[in-house]
Amino acid sequence: MARLILIRHAIAEDRRVAARARRADSLRPLTKDGRAKMERVAKGLRELEPSIDVLASSPFLRATQTAAIVSAAYDELPVATVPVFMPDGSLEAGLDWLNRQPARATVAVVGHEPHLSTFATWLLTGLNESRMELRKGGVCVIEFTGRLREGEGQLQWLLPPGVLRALSRGEK
Repeated sequence: MARLILIRHAIAEDRRVAARARRADSLRPLTKDGRAKMERVAKGLRELEPSIDVLASSPFLRATQTAAIVSAAYDELPVATVPVFMPDGSLEAGLDWLNRQPARATVAVVGHEPHLSTFATWLLTGLNESRMELRKGGVCVIEFTGRLREGEGQLQWLLPPGVLRALSRGEK
Protein backbone atom coordinates (compact mmCIF):
# COMPACT_ATOMS: atom_id res chain seq x y z
CA MET A 1 0.00 0.00 0.00
CA ALA A 2 1.39 3.40 -0.98
CA ARG A 3 0.48 6.71 0.66
CA LEU A 4 0.73 10.07 -1.03
CA ILE A 5 0.71 13.25 1.05
CA LEU A 6 0.03 16.42 -0.95
CA ILE A 7 1.01 19.63 0.84
CA ARG A 8 0.29 23.11 -0.48
CA HIS A 9 3.05 25.63 0.23
CA ALA A 10 2.60 28.02 3.14
CA ILE A 11 1.66 31.71 2.93
CA ALA A 12 4.05 33.51 0.58
CA GLU A 13 4.81 37.06 -0.42
CA ASP A 14 1.93 38.65 -2.33
CA ARG A 15 2.23 38.47 -6.13
CA ARG A 16 1.77 42.26 -6.49
CA VAL A 17 4.57 42.95 -4.00
CA ALA A 18 6.86 40.59 -5.91
CA ALA A 19 5.90 42.19 -9.23
CA ARG A 20 6.65 45.69 -7.91
CA ALA A 21 10.03 44.41 -6.73
CA ARG A 22 10.52 42.84 -10.20
CA ARG A 23 10.88 39.44 -8.55
CA ALA A 24 9.83 36.41 -10.58
CA ASP A 25 6.85 34.43 -9.29
CA SER A 26 9.13 31.44 -8.75
CA LEU A 27 11.20 33.51 -6.28
CA ARG A 28 8.40 34.61 -3.94
CA PRO A 29 9.47 33.63 -0.39
CA LEU A 30 7.31 32.60 2.54
CA THR A 31 6.22 35.38 4.85
CA LYS A 32 7.28 35.39 8.50
CA ASP A 33 3.69 34.48 9.44
CA GLY A 34 3.65 31.76 6.76
CA ARG A 35 6.79 30.18 8.20
CA ALA A 36 5.48 30.28 11.77
CA LYS A 37 2.13 28.76 10.82
CA MET A 38 3.77 26.08 8.66
CA GLU A 39 6.02 25.01 11.53
CA ARG A 40 2.88 24.21 13.54
CA VAL A 41 1.20 22.56 10.53
CA ALA A 42 4.25 20.29 10.13
CA LYS A 43 4.09 19.30 13.80
CA GLY A 44 0.38 18.54 13.44
CA LEU A 45 1.07 16.54 10.27
CA ARG A 46 3.59 14.45 12.18
CA GLU A 47 0.86 13.62 14.72
CA LEU A 48 -1.25 12.09 11.90
CA GLU A 49 1.56 10.77 9.70
CA PRO A 50 4.42 9.68 11.98
CA SER A 51 6.79 8.90 9.12
CA ILE A 52 7.51 9.98 5.57
CA ASP A 53 9.87 7.98 3.36
CA VAL A 54 10.29 10.44 0.48
CA LEU A 55 9.82 14.23 0.53
CA ALA A 56 9.70 16.14 -2.76
CA SER A 57 9.10 19.75 -3.69
CA SER A 58 8.47 22.01 -6.62
CA PRO A 59 11.61 24.08 -7.29
CA PHE A 60 9.74 27.36 -6.60
CA LEU A 61 11.17 29.11 -3.52
CA ARG A 62 7.94 29.12 -1.49
CA ALA A 63 7.60 25.35 -2.00
CA THR A 64 11.23 24.56 -1.15
CA GLN A 65 10.98 26.69 1.98
CA THR A 66 7.79 24.85 2.98
CA ALA A 67 9.47 21.50 2.30
CA ALA A 68 12.41 22.53 4.50
CA ILE A 69 9.97 23.16 7.37
CA VAL A 70 8.36 19.74 6.85
CA SER A 71 11.83 18.19 6.64
CA ALA A 72 12.77 19.70 10.02
CA ALA A 73 9.63 18.20 11.59
CA TYR A 74 10.69 14.79 10.25
CA ASP A 75 14.25 14.77 11.61
CA GLU A 76 15.80 16.56 8.59
CA LEU A 77 14.41 14.20 5.96
CA PRO A 78 16.16 14.97 2.64
CA VAL A 79 14.13 16.99 0.12
CA ALA A 80 14.18 16.12 -3.61
CA THR A 81 13.49 19.02 -5.95
CA VAL A 82 11.14 17.73 -8.66
CA PRO A 83 10.23 20.12 -11.51
CA VAL A 84 7.11 18.14 -12.48
CA PHE A 85 5.44 19.57 -9.36
CA MET A 86 5.73 23.18 -10.56
CA PRO A 87 2.38 24.96 -11.13
CA ASP A 88 2.26 23.94 -14.80
CA GLY A 89 3.61 20.41 -14.33
CA SER A 90 2.19 17.48 -16.24
CA LEU A 91 -0.11 15.18 -14.27
CA GLU A 92 1.24 12.17 -16.17
CA ALA A 93 4.85 13.15 -15.42
CA GLY A 94 3.95 13.51 -11.73
CA LEU A 95 2.43 10.04 -11.73
CA ASP A 96 5.47 8.61 -13.54
CA TRP A 97 7.74 10.13 -10.89
CA LEU A 98 5.60 8.69 -8.09
CA ASN A 99 5.69 5.23 -9.66
CA ARG A 100 9.49 5.32 -9.59
CA GLN A 101 9.46 5.64 -5.77
CA PRO A 102 9.70 2.59 -3.45
CA ALA A 103 6.58 0.41 -3.67
CA ARG A 104 5.21 0.75 -0.14
CA ALA A 105 6.55 4.22 0.54
CA THR A 106 4.83 7.19 2.09
CA VAL A 107 5.66 10.03 -0.30
CA ALA A 108 5.03 13.70 0.48
CA VAL A 109 4.97 16.36 -2.24
CA VAL A 110 4.96 20.13 -1.68
CA GLY A 111 3.43 22.11 -4.51
CA HIS A 112 0.94 24.71 -5.68
CA GLU A 113 -2.73 25.32 -6.43
CA PRO A 114 -4.57 24.59 -8.58
CA HIS A 115 -2.03 21.97 -9.74
CA LEU A 116 -2.15 19.89 -6.53
CA SER A 117 -5.95 19.77 -6.29
CA THR A 118 -6.18 18.90 -9.98
CA PHE A 119 -3.57 16.17 -9.44
CA ALA A 120 -5.49 14.85 -6.42
CA THR A 121 -8.82 14.87 -8.28
CA TRP A 122 -7.21 13.07 -11.25
CA LEU A 123 -5.67 10.43 -8.97
CA LEU A 124 -9.00 9.90 -7.18
CA THR A 125 -11.45 10.07 -10.11
CA GLY A 126 -9.54 10.11 -13.39
CA LEU A 127 -10.96 13.59 -14.13
CA ASN A 128 -8.43 16.20 -15.24
CA GLU A 129 -9.98 19.03 -13.22
CA SER A 130 -10.01 20.30 -9.66
CA ARG A 131 -12.85 19.18 -7.41
CA MET A 132 -11.27 20.25 -4.11
CA GLU A 133 -9.26 23.11 -2.66
CA LEU A 134 -6.03 22.90 -0.74
CA ARG A 135 -5.58 26.04 1.32
CA LYS A 136 -2.06 27.39 1.89
CA GLY A 137 -0.51 24.88 4.27
CA GLY A 138 -3.37 22.43 3.70
CA VAL A 139 -2.73 18.70 3.34
CA CYS A 140 -4.42 15.83 1.50
CA VAL A 141 -3.59 12.12 1.88
CA ILE A 142 -4.37 9.59 -0.85
CA GLU A 143 -3.78 5.86 -0.53
CA PHE A 144 -3.27 3.28 -3.29
CA THR A 145 -3.67 -0.48 -2.88
CA GLY A 146 -1.72 -1.39 -6.01
CA ARG A 147 0.20 0.45 -8.69
CA LEU A 148 -0.45 4.17 -8.68
CA ARG A 149 -2.85 5.07 -11.51
CA GLU A 150 -5.25 7.89 -12.22
CA GLY A 151 -8.70 7.17 -10.81
CA GLU A 152 -7.39 4.46 -8.45
CA GLY A 153 -6.56 6.49 -5.35
CA GLN A 154 -8.63 6.52 -2.17
CA LEU A 155 -8.94 9.75 -0.21
CA GLN A 156 -7.87 9.18 3.41
CA TRP A 157 -8.20 12.76 4.61
CA LEU A 158 -8.10 16.41 3.53
CA LEU A 159 -7.44 19.00 6.24
CA PRO A 160 -7.07 22.76 6.30
CA PRO A 161 -3.99 24.21 8.01
CA GLY A 162 -5.92 25.40 11.08
CA VAL A 163 -6.85 21.85 12.04
CA LEU A 164 -3.26 20.67 11.64
CA ARG A 165 -2.01 23.60 13.72
CA ALA A 166 -4.50 22.68 16.45
CA LEU A 167 -3.13 19.13 16.46
CA SER A 168 0.36 20.51 17.03
CA ARG A 169 -0.85 22.00 20.32
CA GLY A 170 -2.46 18.74 21.37
CA GLU A 171 -6.00 20.07 20.86
CA LYS A 172 -7.50 16.95 19.35
